Amino acid sequence: MPDSASDREPSATERIDAILARLPAEQRAAMQSLRETIAAAAPDAVEAISYAAPAFRYQGRPLVAYAAASAHCSFFPMSPAVLDTHRADLAGFATAKGTIRFVPERPIPAPVIRAIVRDRLVEIDGGRKETDRSASGA
Repeated sequence: MPDSASDREPSATERIDAILARLPAEQRAAMQSLRETIAAAAPDAVEAISYAAPAFRYQGRPLVAYAAASAHCSFFPMSPAVLDTHRADLAGFATAKGTIRFVPERPIPAPVIRAIVRDRLVEIDGGRKETDRSASGA
């Protein structure tokens, strides 16, 4: 058992703060803005680390994640279906199977981020409801 607060493992929020603090100013600002937009769109989600990247979890499941690389930033909706739903909104952004890439000078618009996060919440809630129904035999 840790003897003091300095011996404890840092929280996910503290780890994310440290990750963002190491970024160049433009990337840090873009990542912090993305973080705040996600948090506002999913107030019941909690910060986490997923695959070494800042992330959010909801109902115990991965919601979304984000990261910065040397030449771009990435947003991970963690759902190919949700990404496909918003493909038209993401015209002009590089996308891959589970990634949306952007540069700090041209971030993904906040309304698009909010819509993606809302759709992920619905997707997770829908999965929970299906699981709950099947577990009860209904």
